[in-house]
Amino acid sequence: MKFGKLQDLSNVDFQLPPDPPFNVKTYENWVIEKELPKVYIGCTGWGMKEWVGKVYPKNAKAKDYLGHYTKQFNTIELNTTHYRIPNEKTIEKWRLESSKDFRYCPKILQAISHSRHLGINDDRLLEFCNAVAGLEETLGCCFIQLPPYFGVDRLPVLEAFLNKFPAEIPLAVEVRHESWFEEDSNLEQLLECLNRHKISAVITDVAGRRDVLHMGVTTETTMIRFVGNNLHETDYSRIDRWVNRLNLWFEKGLKEVYFFTHEPDNILAPEMSVYLLNQLQKHSNVDVRGPKLLKPNDGEQMSLF
Repeated sequence: MKFGKLQDLSNVDFQLPPDPPFNVKTYENWVIEKELPKVYIGCTGWGMKEWVGKVYPKNAKAKDYLGHYTKQFNTIELNTTHYRIPNEKTIEKWRLESSKDFRYCPKILQAISHSRHLGINDDRLLEFCNAVAGLEETLGCCFIQLPPYFGVDRLPVLEAFLNKFPAEIPLAVEVRHESWFEEDSNLEQLLECLNRHKISAVITDVAGRRDVLHMGVTTETTMIRFVGNNLHETDYSRIDRWVNRLNLWFEKGLKEVYFFTHEPDNILAPEMSVYLLNQLQKHSNVDVRGPKLLKPNDGEQMSLF
């Protein structure tokens, strides 16, 4: 992910900002239950030949990568759906080849997310929703990444889109235009809109755009897109801070987290996922699983820590 990437990290404040005041309203509607919160950890694709012998068994074939991926991770940021709507055969293949506790998080088609009216007058929106619904129990939370030019002035367009989007399909919304964060009231308008429609807010943690790290939660599910920097030392301290913040949200009643680790070219994302998994297992009381890297040469599982 190139959005917000920086070469020089020396002047970046990687602290997590405080929760926005709106979160209190969300917390008030949460009910703390006996079931453990679920944390889904994933990357942005499974077609990585560089993972053979590290994440996938040595000599793994490309046609088997998906099955190996779903045994290691329990979710994926499904970016392929951003460019085309998968056909029924593809959807069935994905569903049947994945573990039962696995969840796909499809990214809304670009022809919808980057259209003037977010596809509300376009048959492709219904076509997309019908397609991903075929994932059945393996469907996690879809997300729409609004384009960089989609500012707060277009909130009525987003509202119209959410009015049309099927309530039975979980959805999260990511905004990037600076206007959403220039005034506290603008962010509050967004969070209020999402909360009213029972839609989650995507939180993006990236070095070059600290404003999109808004920390707003609008439902009992949150989606976090974490952009690392080649396993720089700050990547690890940032994950530590995230585990602390998630624990506070779990105490309030947060029930579900989708956490996607991004590293340059996706190659080192599994290492970051392993660190997140280990920190959650050490410091949180959650239902989680994640990758166990393989030892070089013999294909046996190894531990980084």
